[in-house]
Amino acid sequence: MENTLKTHHRLLLTGAAGGLGTALRERLKGNCEVLRLSDKAGLGAAQSGEETVRADLSSADEVDAMVAGCNAIVHMGGISVEAPFASILQANIVGAYNLYEAARKHGVRRVVFASSNHVTGFYKQSETIHADHPARPDGFYGLSKAFGEDLARLYFDRHGIETACVRIGSSFPEPKDRRMLATWLSFDDLHRLITACLSTPVLGHSIVFGMSNNAVTWWDNSRARHVGFVAKDTSDVFREAVFARTSAPDLSDPAAIYQGGGFVKAGPF
Repeated sequence: MENTLKTHHRLLLTGAAGGLGTALRERLKGNCEVLRLSDKAGLGAAQSGEETVRADLSSADEVDAMVAGCNAIVHMGGISVEAPFASILQANIVGAYNLYEAARKHGVRRVVFASSNHVTGFYKQSETIHADHPARPDGFYGLSKAFGEDLARLYFDRHGIETACVRIGSSFPEPKDRRMLATWLSFDDLHRLITACLSTPVLGHSIVFGMSNNAVTWWDNSRARHVGFVAKDTSDVFREAVFARTSAPDLSDPAAIYQGGGFVKAGPF
């Protein structure tokens, strides 16, 4: 794994049983001596260089035990789709609070927080935005991630815990549709981004858009250059195949108007 630095002794990966957690499990071993994996779902047997801890993010006691002894956190845990507010509240809002409280108590100084492009989902696809644009969440999920970004800022200002709020676009093996030609983030670029966030000398509270080097983009990452992330993959190699298997967008459809895509009309409300 190129450009991977062992920056921490024990690194915690939450949400390790999820899609991105699974993709990162092997990759992140290069960033630490011990990778602690956590989820409320089963993780299987710990492999060499791993520890496994089962924890529900809504339980302060379980999160406290999960964080104890760790030097940095890659927080991928929680609900990653639109859902009823009661579920989002426990997993993503209470869960984020529990994580930062545990980080404060145990002296963790750096967090990579999996935020989302859905924090700004109600900007139009005809716009290009940067980290200083106000949040415009497209649902309860995006709202919870906006809360997480503000929570991270509070814990930086009050307690000096540095956080990279990574607004992940669409991280899959390849783009699934035309929207993802703008939002796609390869698994390897996701790992490169996390490595940059863990190793940059001064992180502060930073908002970084998680995207590969795509020709079409709605996000300007210039305010995060101090993080040092350089994407090496691009959605452009998939463009011809994506166009061949998909139809032109209906420009009267909110999913084609707004950056959040289908999330702008998903959910229980």
